[in-house]
Amino acid sequence: MRRLLSRFSLRARLLLLTTGLLLAGLSLVSALVSDHLERYQLDRIDSQLRSFTALVSRVPVTGPPEITDAAAHPEVVDPALDLIGTPYVVYLDAEGAVVRDVHSSRLDSATLPPRDELRAVPADGAAVDLRAADGSGRWRAVARPTTGGGGTVIAAAPLTEADATIARLRTSSLVSGAVLLVLLTAVGWFALGRGLRPLRRIEHTAAAIAEGDLTRRVPGLAPPSTEIGHLATSLNTMLGQLEQAFADRAASEARMRNFLSDVSHELRTPLFGIKGSTELYRMGALPERADVDEAMHRIDREATRLSALTEDLLLLAQLDEAPEGQLDRAPMDLRTLAGDARHDLRALDPSRPVELTGPGGSGAPGPAPVHADEARLRQVVTNLVGNAAAHTPPGTPVRIGIGTAGGRAVLEVADEGPGMTAEQADRVFDRFYRTDRSRNRSGGAHTGLGLAIARSLARAHDGDVELETALGEGACFRLTLPLSQPDRP
Repeated sequence: MRRLLSRFSLRARLLLLTTGLLLAGLSLVSALVSDHLERYQLDRIDSQLRSFTALVSRVPVTGPPEITDAAAHPEVVDPALDLIGTPYVVYLDAEGAVVRDVHSSRLDSATLPPRDELRAVPADGAAVDLRAADGSGRWRAVARPTTGGGGTVIAAAPLTEADATIARLRTSSLVSGAVLLVLLTAVGWFALGRGLRPLRRIEHTAAAIAEGDLTRRVPGLAPPSTEIGHLATSLNTMLGQLEQAFADRAASEARMRNFLSDVSHELRTPLFGIKGSTELYRMGALPERADVDEAMHRIDREATRLSALTEDLLLLAQLDEAPEGQLDRAPMDLRTLAGDARHDLRALDPSRPVELTGPGGSGAPGPAPVHADEARLRQVVTNLVGNAAAHTPPGTPVRIGIGTAGGRAVLEVADEGPGMTAEQADRVFDRFYRTDRSRNRSGGAHTGLGLAIARSLARAHDGDVELETALGEGACFRLTLPLSQPDRP
């Protein structure tokens, strides 16, 4: 049965269930009404029979009373019997023989109860059912003993009218119930169709999403407080998360493809240089000692570049997997790194003015205590200083700001170089990205990983590296870190 129902639609199953419950309810109500009506009819007839037999049985006679012949005077007897509701009266003697009986002239003798069954009626006033002699219907009979005569008086009434009333009630209940069931089923079919319309909309939306349209959403089909409203809201939330997940996955795959392409390019360049030098040596194209020394120098330079690239990639992979595990924290002050950065810039370009200030260029340098890995932070500052030196013209002023701002330790490296566009600023921390159009690439060992490593190391310290720049207005790289807590060892 369950397998059969599972083949139907939800609308059909709900309608079948509702129709079944409605049919059961109508059947139960019809049965209860018929039963109560039948009991009422029997109680009324029994009351009339008991009242009549109780009255007649108390008449003190020595023999059965004289009863007018109904056939001779039907105009008198029939109304009297109808008045007392007893169309058939029988007197039995002490031995149970029928002494005298009277019945309405409208009754055929063949439709009366058999006399043998009349003798079996208990004389205690209990009502019993009797069958007509010809089996055409039922009778209800009550018997009581007569006073003084030793006989029994029996009053009986046919149940034909009561049975006909019950039959008519059941027929009308069946017809009206069938009509009502058909009407309510039709109304339920359209009501369920209208009520399930939001589910069909949800189904169409799900089908569109299954075909690849992740932008589809379930429309507002019902108030949020209803079940359909809750379902639509939950589905839209889930669909938004799915779309974001797919978008993130696509972006991640795109970044991975670009990363692999960049890595392949960066690895291919030094490898080609090494392979070219070795091919020249193998072919005997380096006959002079100076040529061999120059080739070995190129091989060493490319190997150094390859080694640095490998180390940078390994560090980035380690920072992606377990950033905290790459740190050896200890109390320190960023002023140490700022002072060293100033000396490094002057060593790289003595003509470049380098100013040491507070954050934002205002005031004197201030303390910036942090609990961090000094070697890793020195690597961050070295990358920021090297970026300023490599991508600005010689002699360009640089400002190094150090102190606290907004409850965090701050170290800034700001230059007055050509600056960057907004698009370049959004991508400057991407791996292998170079702002070639606005900043000149210098140094063959530059791989475009310095700023990516700097940001990864800063975030491993629960900090960050931010950039403020505009085209023609220079660039300011700002390292921010949490301040060291007073109770930190």
